[in-house]
Amino acid sequence: MNELYRLATGPLLWASFAVFVGGSLFRLLELFLLARRRERFLFTYLSLRYSLRSIGHWIVPFATVNWRRHPVLTIVTFAFHLSLLITPLFLLAHVVLWDEAWNVSWPALPDAWAIVLSLIVIAGCVFFFVRRRVTPEVAYVTSASDYVILGLTAAPFVTGVIAYYQWFDVRLFTLLHVVSGEALLVAVPFTRIRHMLFAPLTRAYMGSEFGAVRHARDW
Repeated sequence: MNELYRLATGPLLWASFAVFVGGSLFRLLELFLLARRRERFLFTYLSLRYSLRSIGHWIVPFATVNWRRHPVLTIVTFAFHLSLLITPLFLLAHVVLWDEAWNVSWPALPDAWAIVLSLIVIAGCVFFFVRRRVTPEVAYVTSASDYVILGLTAAPFVTGVIAYYQWFDVRLFTLLHVVSGEALLVAVPFTRIRHMLFAPLTRAYMGSEFGAVRHARDW
């Protein structure tokens, strides 16, 4: 078990970061080249002003018509994504690992807050799972891979909570926590999770088209 843990926190960790960074850059470059080849005209009206205006409205809860029409979905979506980003970045154990490896640190969350945020992520995964099952228009476009992605997303948080409270075999669940986190990183560029990379670009495109060409709002 110790050898597996050293492997997971050593070579596998750096490999997962390399795949995440390299794969993300590849996807962005691929998108740029595709746009340049098929829709080069869009570069002529891309506007920083309208791009930021669109992005700004879509990252504020209830700022857009669609967010206001679905208040429960809006609350869950924002709580889920904020918790998903904040927890791994500011978890004390993760900050300590960065400090030990690179001598770089930043303020960390109290453990109690981290647990609450982790539970929010887990609850969000359950919500999105149920929504994919019971909402017809969402179920229609759902495939098996979407459930796998939800499982990948929930796994580091479920195993992290179990390891923190030392339920069951703490060494096993600590290892599973590390490996599942690495699997999630690797999955980002190659699954629908890559929307985290493309969403700002999509909003920039739509904001520029609506603002600079149609002279209208895109929300």
